[in-house]
Amino acid sequence: MLSRKLKELSSGIIIRFALIFINFITFFIAIVLLLKSRPILKYHKISELLLSVNWHPIKNEFGFFPFIIGTIEITAIAMILSVPLCILCAIYISEYAKKRIREIIHLTIDILAGIPSVIYGLFGVIAVVPFVKVFGNLIGVETTGYSLLSGGIILAIMVCPVIISVTLEVFKAIPQPARESSLALGTTRWETIRHVLLKSARRGILAAIVLGFARAFGETIAVMMVVGNVPKIPKSLFDPAYPLPALIANNYGEMLSIPLYDSALLFAAFILMLVVGFFSLLANITLLKIERGGV
Repeated sequence: MLSRKLKELSSGIIIRFALIFINFITFFIAIVLLLKSRPILKYHKISELLLSVNWHPIKNEFGFFPFIIGTIEITAIAMILSVPLCILCAIYISEYAKKRIREIIHLTIDILAGIPSVIYGLFGVIAVVPFVKVFGNLIGVETTGYSLLSGGIILAIMVCPVIISVTLEVFKAIPQPARESSLALGTTRWETIRHVLLKSARRGILAAIVLGFARAFGETIAVMMVVGNVPKIPKSLFDPAYPLPALIANNYGEMLSIPLYDSALLFAAFILMLVVGFFSLLANITLLKIERGGV
């Protein structure tokens, strides 16, 4: 009896220690990034860094506004393209697909989730960029294909497994009797989906979208390969852009001779971590409420 209590106590301590350690790593990364950003924050005001459009490191001009706008626009395009498709796919898998087809689709989603981002980037260069170039020329827009639209399409493909998987889990949390009761009242299957399934799962679907947004916002390699990387505010879908993750990946460690350059890039990383962390936390809190109180 005493041995069992000691094992239970030690297990609880180990689990708590692991939880504390993981949270400590997160806060440690944030603190290190903030400390490393202090030189640029002493030299420039935060408002100046976030709202300026001038990016000339040699002149000590570090305006992050074009990069922030580029990141937001690419992510928004990805979500507009992916969210309706993902919700419809999740509805089909959950409510219409047979068991065998459902297993095959689940396997495909798992494979998509496990593909390295560089492979998506190569696919974008080989297929998406030429498609966008041809599409732009057809509608009278001159473009190289390396653009906001290309980045948005690649991101949309990458976030689909996340949104579909979470949405399916939310649909599973809805009791089967709720569907059967609706059908027993004479409603069609689509009316049941619309008025019972989607209405009950709206918070969970929102959480899935937020998780997808966080995944898309922080993506680096695939977007960097297709978006053009021009530090200007894009004026159309066919203009090149330069998101924050690509800025950090392309330049960190290569411009040590320029004062404040490393500090500016680490400040960009700090901004990125705050945004991704906020949306991930928001999504997880929503999902936790669903688990505790039902959908």
